[in-house]
Amino acid sequence: MALGFGATNVVLVRAMGIDGSGLGASEATTTVANAPVLPPALADAGPDPATTTGFDLVLANGRVIDPESGFDGVTDVGIIGTTIAAIGPGLSGATMVDVSGQVVAPGFIDILSAEPEAFGAWFKVADGVTTNLAMHGVNNYANAFFRRYEGTTPVHFGGAWHHHFIRGHDAQVGAVLPGDSLTPEQIAEFAALTAFNLDNGLAGICFSPEYSPGTTYGEMLALSEVAQSRGHGLFFHVRHSDPDEPGTSFEAIEEVLQLARDTGASVHIEHIASTGGTFVMAETIAMIEAARDEGLDVTADVYPYDFWGTTLASYRFAGNWQERYRIDYEDLQVAGTSRLLSAASFADAQRENLLVAALGSIPSDDVILALQQPWVMVGSDAILTESLNNHPRACGTFARLLGHYVRDLDVLDLVSALAKITIQPAQRVENMIPDMRRKGRLQRGADADITVFDPATIIDQATVETPAAMSTGISQVFVEGTRVMVDGVLQRDALPGRPLRSG
Repeated sequence: MALGFGATNVVLVRAMGIDGSGLGASEATTTVANAPVLPPALADAGPDPATTTGFDLVLANGRVIDPESGFDGVTDVGIIGTTIAAIGPGLSGATMVDVSGQVVAPGFIDILSAEPEAFGAWFKVADGVTTNLAMHGVNNYANAFFRRYEGTTPVHFGGAWHHHFIRGHDAQVGAVLPGDSLTPEQIAEFAALTAFNLDNGLAGICFSPEYSPGTTYGEMLALSEVAQSRGHGLFFHVRHSDPDEPGTSFEAIEEVLQLARDTGASVHIEHIASTGGTFVMAETIAMIEAARDEGLDVTADVYPYDFWGTTLASYRFAGNWQERYRIDYEDLQVAGTSRLLSAASFADAQRENLLVAALGSIPSDDVILALQQPWVMVGSDAILTESLNNHPRACGTFARLLGHYVRDLDVLDLVSALAKITIQPAQRVENMIPDMRRKGRLQRGADADITVFDPATIIDQATVETPAAMSTGISQVFVEGTRVMVDGVLQRDALPGRPLRSG
């Protein structure tokens, strides 16, 4: 028999439409009585278990939210092996975990992380992350990247071909300086490298022309055509981060949109509040909305902080950065310390290439406006390193979204916020990474990547001075059925994370 709610059950369900790009389309709250309103099973889920017993583990009495279907109700989740085997009331298993009063959500997907180094990956788990996608680019070749991390990390991992990094480090290309343009011969070499690495597991290309200002439109077009020919998308840290001439955010966004027109590829704009939308978020959003109405496949992400951070030797600090970003030396705090820079100390810090937080560099209204767009997801743009010279987004992005912006500021509702960190990133990359079709969902047949948290207490703890502070309010994290957090305690001997290759 199929599992379902009994005839007397009344379940509150928030229905949220999801279009083909994983973007919220509509929203309504209804009361449904006497109806089996459980999340649908995946098409390849196999037969219904037709029983309420025999599960390896059951999460009982939680508020189960599946953002793809819009299901939001109190029930049980049964796991067998690596898979969600059933969702419904009255389930029984070998291990019973009572999660009354807590939200049971799909494991969070960080669409804009970095490589899953063992040190930082555990801070991701504490922030509810089960899938770590380095879509800002992998600093290696595909095969070496997957070999390096397989069997070493608690989270699943994948990433994009990193144009900026490889451009400056590959001997075949010639280790081109950031300000230099490639020759036609180098572009041909780069195109071959791109094809090889996309064919061996990396997903899409990440371009960062702000960090490699010598990158030409023709160079990006040639590589984008390679990606599009394989069904891969393009990810952008765009060329400009301010609205001032010469070189404006509007020009940077238009460059990305033109690549979408010229190639037919999907494009994704990274950390739009800090690059491309800063100080002009409403205008940038209007440009992207017009492009989407035109039929272009365009999305973006944002991290929920009102300041950015980067290393001082990067091109972001070239020229008159104070005017571009509306900040000064005293607004730069060395991440992981209480040290503020000055005109006298800046040069020494720049020689050390320290990462600084640019305090007050993003208008808080820009962050809120970005979060409220249905096509904007949430990603951290960071992972913690042992130096601790990191932006706090490396550790607190997802708890901050759900605690500060959902609960405290009421910027968006819980289901919409969860969609931005589960189903939307999954759907954004699943055409490149087929395994993602089983992630970001709480449905029978989906991978048992699950995060359980208390919506009343979840919050980030990381700060600029103390970035290595784990988020609180998350009690259980499962990675394909393996418990990597139990009652708020990390299970550091559990390393179930596996490579997510393009297919």
